Amino acid sequence: MTSPVLPGSIIGILGSGQLGRMIAIAARRMGYRIHTLSPESDSPTGHVADREVVAAYDDIEAVKRFAEDVDIITLEFENISADCVDAALLITPVRPKGSVLHTTQNRLREKTFLAEHGFPVAPFRHVKSSEELAAAVEEISTPAVLKTAGFGYDGKGQVKIETADDVADAWASMAGQEAVLEAFIDFELELSVVAVRGLDGDFVHYGTVENQHSRHILDITTAPADVSGAVNVTAVNLTRKVFEALDVVGVACVEYFLDREENLIINEIAPRVHNSGHFTFDACVTSQFEQQVRAVCGLPLGSTDQPRPAAMANLLGDLWENGEPDWATALAIPEVKLHLYGKQEARPGRKMGHLTAMADTREQAVERVVEARRGLVKR
Repeated sequence: MTSPVLPGSIIGILGSGQLGRMIAIAARRMGYRIHTLSPESDSPTGHVADREVVAAYDDIEAVKRFAEDVDIITLEFENISADCVDAALLITPVRPKGSVLHTTQNRLREKTFLAEHGFPVAPFRHVKSSEELAAAVEEISTPAVLKTAGFGYDGKGQVKIETADDVADAWASMAGQEAVLEAFIDFELELSVVAVRGLDGDFVHYGTVENQHSRHILDITTAPADVSGAVNVTAVNLTRKVFEALDVVGVACVEYFLDREENLIINEIAPRVHNSGHFTFDACVTSQFEQQVRAVCGLPLGSTDQPRPAAMANLLGDLWENGEPDWATALAIPEVKLHLYGKQEARPGRKMGHLTAMADTREQAVERVVEARRGLVKR
């Protein structure tokens, strides 16, 4: 049995954005010290870390030096090269392991893995040329979605194909990268399950939540989702099986489409703490961020109990268009919590923070968080 990494130890985080920041806050509260490595300085994670190392992820020697100074390493996001993880792993444990990243950071590998293991996915084809795309569109039919095979998030690297006439422009937008064509799902809801698996295989989850997107960026999450008990059970069971098939250690999120016949289709896997789990910081006994610390350090997992419904609303840089948002107005609403990420520059579409709200019903929680965000805009 692997010995746990106990409080007082140093956790290294590859990545230094808002996800690393919230992991670091949870870890420091538990008595851990934090080192972070990324190409950025004065970063959201760096603000709350004991040490901020500025280096490229492909600077293998820098990664090795970083690993020598910490007791365990975890990841803030999945788009870190396998070479970086493998180099760190020569020095100290890295969780989740590199094979999880290898599968999930490439859409083709992820879709193929899911299909081969019998998980429900939309029909897809691997395409490497305009001619292959045209043939794939004829097989799958339209509408369809063309996505770059690797390193995409928040809708980046994808384009919808409405008719066969769109093939040439769609392929040109891929800029020569290999791609995946997926059948378009006429979905009723977008759902996700954030869960955590421990070093001993223990599994806990936060139930099924509902996500609304705007401009391909998560806008509002409502917990719990307004779905039947059967859908919730199926989503949780599928998520557990995905975690076991990948041998995940730590927090991850499985995103789903729910179609008009209440069938669940897996959209993608994020092997990390997730935007749709941010509500857990305030609404649950143990947040997803503390769970990440517990899991990668080999400690028992915490309770995921959520006493009341909650909603989360992202705060994008657009809110700063007319100057500093009106924080006082938003915070005057009862049971609203503000989380800002410490980013120095507000840009349109950039995630700057989020609000959470709790209430007696899920509808009230959504109304409350939307009202609070609306109050941020200066008139």
